[in-house]
Amino acid sequence: MIGLLGMVYQARQLPPPQRESPPRKSPRVRLSDGRHLAYRERGVPKDKSKYKIIIVHGFGSSKEMTFMAPQEMIEELKIYFLLFDRAGYGESDPNPKRTVKSEALDIEELADQLQIGPKFYVIGVSMGSYPIWSCLKHIPHRLAGAAMIVPVINYRWPSLPQNLIREDYRRRIVQLALWFSKYAPGLLHWWVTQQWIPSTSVLEKNPMCFSTQDLEILKRIPGFPMLSKDSLRQKEVFDTLRRDFIVGFGDWDFDPIQLENPFPQNEGSVHIWQGYEDKVVPFQLQRYISGKLPWIQYHEVPHGGHLIVHYTGLCEAVLRALLLGEEPLKLEQVRP
Repeated sequence: MIGLLGMVYQARQLPPPQRESPPRKSPRVRLSDGRHLAYRERGVPKDKSKYKIIIVHGFGSSKEMTFMAPQEMIEELKIYFLLFDRAGYGESDPNPKRTVKSEALDIEELADQLQIGPKFYVIGVSMGSYPIWSCLKHIPHRLAGAAMIVPVINYRWPSLPQNLIREDYRRRIVQLALWFSKYAPGLLHWWVTQQWIPSTSVLEKNPMCFSTQDLEILKRIPGFPMLSKDSLRQKEVFDTLRRDFIVGFGDWDFDPIQLENPFPQNEGSVHIWQGYEDKVVPFQLQRYISGKLPWIQYHEVPHGGHLIVHYTGLCEAVLRALLLGEEPLKLEQVRP
């Protein structure tokens, strides 16, 4: 019995920090609660811009993510981009009290600190989409428009129909990972850093996770270095990912499918971009959500996987739809 209790105790413990954080290089803002957010600016200077866009990175990523907007388009439309490390990522301080709502409030305070104006656009990628849902709920008055690229879906949303999610193997994986993240983080940390497991880059190379098109993309991009075994051995990295996962897939303070149109006078627009061959997020659920929220414009890339943000032409199509209201006519031409 004592041995069993010891195992349970160890399963709930995380390893201590192993090394000091590298020196910070990026500019940061200090939030009202004392935390700092690191950020990066791209595009034209904000005082000369016509469109100001905050881009929200996904799971295991950072403000250094790639968003392949053509430079000539950026200059022609006068676009200013603001990318930032979400709490705990990159050079930003962690937020032990992270919630779905706090993600939106971080975005709002960052925008205010950098004085980008009363309204701005937001674009979220994959896991970076739950902060966008939160913005639509908690700060819709600050938005000029919003786009979500392959947004993850929380199977706990009350309005999702059981017939669509009951047998979804992804739901079961998320449920299992969520349980271990909340109740046995030490055991989960031990598991993902074991040498006999092929690699956490199994997430990068596994055809169960990525389509054929995605695997071609992964040959050309750095992938997900934050998910490597060396990175996950660091308590700070593991804990950031664990908290992000728990918040993103845990209980929310609202049901997105019950949201009201944030732009009732068509003064802005909301878009979802989804790959038909996405193996992480099923297109059937994205279609259902968009059907329940007719004010969301749904765009489906016929041969797209989960990494469509890296496909040639996708980012340009996202910007033209979001900023100019142009309908992308040839999404079948969006390719790796």
